[in-house]
Amino acid sequence: MSANGFKYNSHYAFGTLMVLFFLLPLWMSIYWYLSPNRKLVVAIIDKSLFSEEGKQHVSLNWVLGQEKFTKTIKQQYQQTKDYYGFFTSEKDKYVLKGLERFSANQLEQLSKDADLAYFTNSYGVFKNDVHGKVNQGNSLFLQQSGMSSQDFLFLSSMKSKGKLVIVEFNAMAPPTLPQVRTDFEMLFGVKWTGWIGRYFSSFDSSKNKELPDWLIKDYRAQHKGLWPFKKGGIAFVHADKSVVILEEEVDLTSPYPEIIANSEGVSKFHLKESTTYTYWFDIVEFDQNTNHAAANFKINSNDKGAAILANANIPNNFPAITLHQKDDYQFFYLSTDFSENPIGIKSAYFKGMPLFKPFLYNGRDRMDRRVFFWEIYQPLLTNILNGYYNSKYGTQLAE
Repeated sequence: MSANGFKYNSHYAFGTLMVLFFLLPLWMSIYWYLSPNRKLVVAIIDKSLFSEEGKQHVSLNWVLGQEKFTKTIKQQYQQTKDYYGFFTSEKDKYVLKGLERFSANQLEQLSKDADLAYFTNSYGVFKNDVHGKVNQGNSLFLQQSGMSSQDFLFLSSMKSKGKLVIVEFNAMAPPTLPQVRTDFEMLFGVKWTGWIGRYFSSFDSSKNKELPDWLIKDYRAQHKGLWPFKKGGIAFVHADKSVVILEEEVDLTSPYPEIIANSEGVSKFHLKESTTYTYWFDIVEFDQNTNHAAANFKINSNDKGAAILANANIPNNFPAITLHQKDDYQFFYLSTDFSENPIGIKSAYFKGMPLFKPFLYNGRDRMDRRVFFWEIYQPLLTNILNGYYNSKYGTQLAE
């Protein structure tokens, strides 16, 4: 072959590859559009502060959209409309359209109609809140939030019918009433220890605007007005307002909480073996005769940090994903804000997006929460929903 011929073939091959590359999104969109819808009735309960983007459960809607799970055989889920919880109203600032307005008979009917229940955030709405900009530490202003008795009755009915129930972080914490919490814990074999926690990049209040005022206030109330922390680390907060701080380099060998997937988490749910997590989590225990874990949190404390944790009865390792997945019913408790991630819903409508996940987040940035979505949430929920759908309907379309 002549040099000119080789040059021509190289240019031709390169041009072909470029055309294929630019046509790829179109093909992915067409493939998604032509994929069959799969009706799966999901009762989403979200009592979080209002977000026009439905941020608190946008990740759930992303997976539903990507996998073509639909609320009817023709209609896709809309993250700003298809849930039970708080909605904005020009007249009243917000309006509650949750299960609290349902009678016992209506809750029973909903449990018959729904294939699964997904209970996301339960922060609620504050009296002085208009667009979600409020100090969540001031519980005096909470209204109509937390898990209600109606929510619990619905979840109980779903379990009794052998259906799938997924519950996330904060469902058992205040403002959920103690009796509802106890009933939930006994029914599903999981117990909140009273502790929640979060990583902060800096405990310097003059630099970190995400540091809650109430966190510093409660710590100072217990330590003679002192707040000596400047570095980053992990804050633990108890329901009784106790605050424990572990500071990087001082109390921690690594400042980031890790989610460590066990063999089941890796092989069955395709989770990454180790992923850092930098947002809120809660610390729970479970009945080992009923449930088990697919992944656990690990706090990388040194000897000093371990002693601080032990003194407060805080474990170094605790469940991140608790589950019961048997013929009688299926239950998952997710100990973080699993479904709240910075992900754009439009990308869900391109089939095969997970194949490109290495290019969709910055793996070197520990604060990039898209890592958690692509390495933990998306594979976990995709496998849960596909497995549940197939066990319920097989490979046929649900009518």
